[in-house]
Amino acid sequence: MPRSIALAALVALAGACSSGGTPDAGASSGGSTAATSGGTSTGGTSGGGSLGDGGPDGGEGADAGPDGGHRSGYPIQHVVIIMQENRSFDNYFGTFPGANGIPRDDAGVPTVCVPAYDAGAWDFANCVRPFHDVHDYNAGGPIEPGDEELDANGGAMNGFLMAVGNVYTVGIAPCVGQTNQTACQTAIADGIARHDSVGYHTEAEIPNYWAYARNFVLQDAMFQVNDSWSAPAHLFMVSGWSARCSSTDAFSCVDDDGLDFAVIDAVDGGLGIAPGPNLFGWADVTYLLHQAGVSWKYYLGEGAEPDCDDGEMTCPPIPLAGDTVSVWNPLPGFVTVAQDGELGNVVDDGADAFVKDALGGTLPNVSWVIPAIQVSEHIPSGVAEGQAYVTTLINAVMEGPDWASTAIFLAWDDWGGFYDHVLPPAVDWAGYGIRVPALVISPWVRSGYVDHQTLSSDAYLKFIEDVFLGGQRLDPASDGWPDPRPDVRENAAVLGDLREDFDFAQQPLPALILPPQDSEAVDYVYGDGGADAG
Repeated sequence: MPRSIALAALVALAGACSSGGTPDAGASSGGSTAATSGGTSTGGTSGGGSLGDGGPDGGEGADAGPDGGHRSGYPIQHVVIIMQENRSFDNYFGTFPGANGIPRDDAGVPTVCVPAYDAGAWDFANCVRPFHDVHDYNAGGPIEPGDEELDANGGAMNGFLMAVGNVYTVGIAPCVGQTNQTACQTAIADGIARHDSVGYHTEAEIPNYWAYARNFVLQDAMFQVNDSWSAPAHLFMVSGWSARCSSTDAFSCVDDDGLDFAVIDAVDGGLGIAPGPNLFGWADVTYLLHQAGVSWKYYLGEGAEPDCDDGEMTCPPIPLAGDTVSVWNPLPGFVTVAQDGELGNVVDDGADAFVKDALGGTLPNVSWVIPAIQVSEHIPSGVAEGQAYVTTLINAVMEGPDWASTAIFLAWDDWGGFYDHVLPPAVDWAGYGIRVPALVISPWVRSGYVDHQTLSSDAYLKFIEDVFLGGQRLDPASDGWPDPRPDVRENAAVLGDLREDFDFAQQPLPALILPPQDSEAVDYVYGDGGADAG
């Protein structure tokens, strides 16, 4: 479909769609501990039995079948994971009605105040209350190993400005090579001066994200899968573990939640020359999918990756390439992927390819959609541009023939140094980390439902395994690929079940086509993107 026609169609259809009610003017309930199970409705329709109760008729789900279709007895044939970057839950949904948001009094004024930190000392007299930040560009804070601990500050959840003041220095590096370099640099400096790591956005800045939350499912207890940065988060996302290996032998691998890719660069000859399957010797979920004949693709954005190889906040842009291991593209480094002959399943120019597959009815059973920096919502990407990119992806699924059999999971991989008031639960050596925004979008979810279950991206693996693999876990004792991982993350006692967000007894929800509201992001998706952030 030509981009101009598609954009016109989206704008025309948007007028016929409702984005739900208006924000609740009252105070949102707050909290300081990890969430409990269950959920609440914010006004949408909900009823019947959840997917977790069994099949569509309330019985037990069917065993996995021999093809890539209905393996669990439910009409989910396509799981789409859209992973954005660097936002905390409170930064995007801290004032959303019915969610566990920023603690506020009856007048809606935040009751928490984050002390400033200057010249190595606390400044309690000039503490900063969470505030409505209308700026499109945000600086946030550092996310290197140890920064989550600084932000949590012994459980007080008030060290966010200490982390910024202690280790975060401003430079032009994140803006180098951007068409708006001067404006970008100014915005970053301004964000730090405004203490924007304590700011939050509302429906005014992110109307589409709030519309999805009102009409589908918002998860207010989705924690970052680990307590450091993006490289281990993406390894956990596809494999349930983050480790460093000294050879292709799985038993040479040891726990590593820091994973300095700059060091791997030196050891493995430079990530820029596609080092091959010599980095990660343990099993990832694509190994299980391949064994069961379940199709998958990893759609990789065109442009530069959002993070630096060593976890620093600033560095020159690093190009993304489907055959090259990088922070946001770990799968080419897995021995399993090469052995299965599926390196080609990591797709370059991923946004355009995903839209074509969605509109053409050729989506695989499992998709990961990964942005480049210009649409990632990571510094120096703007909020509006990222939202428009995500909206364009979701619109394509809703307009395509696979909408009726698709579950879209939208999340952000780490908290980006932004304020959140909930202390993460400890599940093992690596996490969890601070809460991130997360939504579930499907015709089969409970409309207007806020899920309070404790979750992480481990829950995506668990859902994929339950729907397509008959419940087989990435468990070295039973999956056919022994490795020394210390635990099976999908089996963590605290981890909730995404199937609780679905109701197959309900009338399927209609598509909600929304206007992207940013033409540059639409241009990016339809093939006119590049390395520059708009």
